[in-house]
Amino acid sequence: MSEEFGEAYWEERYRGHSAVHSGRPNPQLVAEAGDLAPGTALDAGCGEGADAIWLASRGWRVTAVDIATTALRRARERAETLGADIAGRIDWAQVDLTGWTPAEEHFDLVCAHYVHPAASREALFRRLAASVAPGGTLLIVDHHPSHPRTATAHASAPKAHITAEELAAGLDPDRWDIAVAEARTRTATDHHGHEITLHDAVLRARRTAVTLRPPARWSERSS
Repeated sequence: MSEEFGEAYWEERYRGHSAVHSGRPNPQLVAEAGDLAPGTALDAGCGEGADAIWLASRGWRVTAVDIATTALRRARERAETLGADIAGRIDWAQVDLTGWTPAEEHFDLVCAHYVHPAASREALFRRLAASVAPGGTLLIVDHHPSHPRTATAHASAPKAHITAEELAAGLDPDRWDIAVAEARTRTATDHHGHEITLHDAVLRARRTAVTLRPPARWSERSS
């Protein structure tokens, strides 16, 4: 899995296309974060920046990180075209999520959409959950196991799919309130202009106001 989802893999993916994504924010982010009061946000695996830009346009102060420098360059350039009010709210950083640890209990919103680290995904989600401030929100959107797989799908696709229930199981119920844990379908347009149906696993959870050390569940599962 490290070869497939390492830095060289993502650089090749972004350099091979003028734009990998639509440029629109993820609809699950819009649905789940649209009513949240702006604060500090971490966009883990920000890609070409559509989600970070959407958050910044709504008043969030965003830390947007990704492993691919090409994606970050495009994201930064697009943000700059929208003016200083938006661009100035985003801090872009080249980061390998495989081993990066964000500041604990720091962000009011932590979101990750279709993030596939080269190492343990459970360990990554544990670190992301630990970075949510008391009273803050964790939003994870990933490919559901029912998501269509084609002949060109990732070789490690089974490991890149997960259910919302599996995501929720990694959170201590004494420290997290699960607001959403479900499978959703949505339509999108592929690179050939064809309409396709995507299957998402969506988890939104709120961290309780009690400040405690991060739960051990994901830690134990990833050891």
